[in-house]
Amino acid sequence: MKIELKEGERLDDLNRDGYRIIQNEKLFCFGMDAILLSGFAQVKEGGCVLDLGTGTGILPILLAAKTPGKHFTGLEISRYCVDMARRSVALNSLEARIEIVQGDIREAGALFAPASFDTIISNPPYMTARHGLVNPDVEKAAARHELLCTFEDVARAAARLLCVGGHFYLVHRPFRLAEIIRTLSQYGLEPKRMRLVYPYVDREPNMVLLEAVRGGKARMTVEKPLIVYERPGVYTKEIYEIYGN
Repeated sequence: MKIELKEGERLDDLNRDGYRIIQNEKLFCFGMDAILLSGFAQVKEGGCVLDLGTGTGILPILLAAKTPGKHFTGLEISRYCVDMARRSVALNSLEARIEIVQGDIREAGALFAPASFDTIISNPPYMTARHGLVNPDVEKAAARHELLCTFEDVARAAARLLCVGGHFYLVHRPFRLAEIIRTLSQYGLEPKRMRLVYPYVDREPNMVLLEAVRGGKARMTVEKPLIVYERPGVYTKEIYEIYGN
């Protein structure tokens, strides 16, 4: 399908089933964290998935390519990102499997029926509103800082919308790990699986991938580290496999 690109937009190849995505550098382009989350999340056959804060729709599109899930919904507050995401869905002829909904994560409980998803994913803002320099561009700032929602808002929405036994997958920063685990447990989302991501084998981790289960028992598996680079400019074999190269 031919899709008209607007000023400042570009088409990026996702290296999966010929899928492409529309992005605009003036807003916010997806990064490696979204790719790694798409490789960490597990979606069962026929599963219904919700992405909280979908941005330009990268996670629903990747998971539609990688998993046997039946339907994917992306919730996004930015009308600009929603427009790009919907056009990317149409570009890839995925309208039957992916729906993009404009709305606020804090009001997700009113937008969807309780316990209506068996899998929820999220790549939320990493920084609190008071942490570090905030980008003067509102769209970019909201993607990185908790200006429009907090992690607790995300966890609350996931707990309400997941069915019992449903899985919540997220990527975040290790420096907030203690707070994240406390918040997940507070809302009945028991952490079950964790993987730390290291830029190089001799560096500190800069990302953490987490899986939690609504109503799960208290037992967590810590998987082997995921190393991104063998050396500057060269990914490890596992990273190439996750990217699909």
